[in-house]
Amino acid sequence: MSQLIGISRPARRITARRSPTGSSPTASSTVDGPSTSIRARSDETAVEIEHDLSPTDLSDDTLVQALVSLVEAGDLSGRDEFESAFMAVVRSCGTEPALAWREFYRNSVAELRGGRSSFSPVHLRARSLIAGSSVLEVGSCFGFLALQCAQDGHTVTALDIDPAALALLDDAAGDLGVPVTTTTGDARALPFDSDSVDTVTLIHLLEHLCADDVHAAISEALRVARRRVIIAVPYEETPSPHFGHLQCLTEADLLRWAAPWSSNITGLFEDHGGWLVLDRTP
Repeated sequence: MSQLIGISRPARRITARRSPTGSSPTASSTVDGPSTSIRARSDETAVEIEHDLSPTDLSDDTLVQALVSLVEAGDLSGRDEFESAFMAVVRSCGTEPALAWREFYRNSVAELRGGRSSFSPVHLRARSLIAGSSVLEVGSCFGFLALQCAQDGHTVTALDIDPAALALLDDAAGDLGVPVTTTTGDARALPFDSDSVDTVTLIHLLEHLCADDVHAAISEALRVARRRVIIAVPYEETPSPHFGHLQCLTEADLLRWAAPWSSNITGLFEDHGGWLVLDRTP
C-alpha cells in the first residue's frame, strides 16, 4: 500500500506475537488465508494479535490482506491501529526485527515485480508512464515503487513525511543493492528546485489529503517536474479509514483537480483506479 507508517499512536495498546512452531494461533477472531493464519483478541484497552507468519512468508500484500480481515471482523479500527498492528506483526515475525524487515522488503518487491501482488498493476502502470531518467516519488512510505524504479535503472529520490519509513527504505535499498536517495519532506512544499526531476509521481497519495492540500501538492509536483507528473488514486465506494483515506474519488475529481492545468493533461484513464498524467509544456 502507498501510505502506511504514521506518526501518531492508537489509544489502544497493540501487540503481536508469532505462534510457537507447530501450533495454530488461538484467539477470539480468526482469519485463515491461503498462506497465513492470524487471530486477534480485542477489548476497550488492547488488541492482542497472534499469527503464524515467518520472515519467509512475510510481504506487504499478505499482511495488508490479513489485517484488513481483522478490520472487517471488528478487531482493528482506524488508521493508527492498522499501522501499529502492521508494524507489530512485522517485528514479531523473526528473532531479529531487522531480519523480518529485510525479508519483508525482498518478498514484497519480488511479488510486485512478478505480478503476484494485488498492487502490482498499479506499480507496473506507473513505471510504464515514467518519462526521462530521474524520478521523484512523493509520499513514498515503504518505497516499493522507488526501489523498482531504481532497479529499472532510473535515478530515484523518495520523499516522505515520516523519517522512520525512510530509514527502513534506506536499509532496504542497501540490502537490494540499488541507489535510492531519501528525503524527509511535505508534498505541499517540496524541498527541491524547480525543473529538477524528469518525472514526479503522486501514487495513491492525494486521497489522504484535503482539497486545498491536493491543489498544493499537484502545484508543487508540476513546479519540480521537468517533463511529467503521474497521479494515481483508488476508486472506492467509501473511503477506507484504516488506510487513512479522506476522500471518495471519481474521474470528475481528477478533472476538477487538473482544471488549472487543463492544457497539460496528456492522460486520463482508469486502470485499477484513476490516473491523471500531466506533461510540462516544452
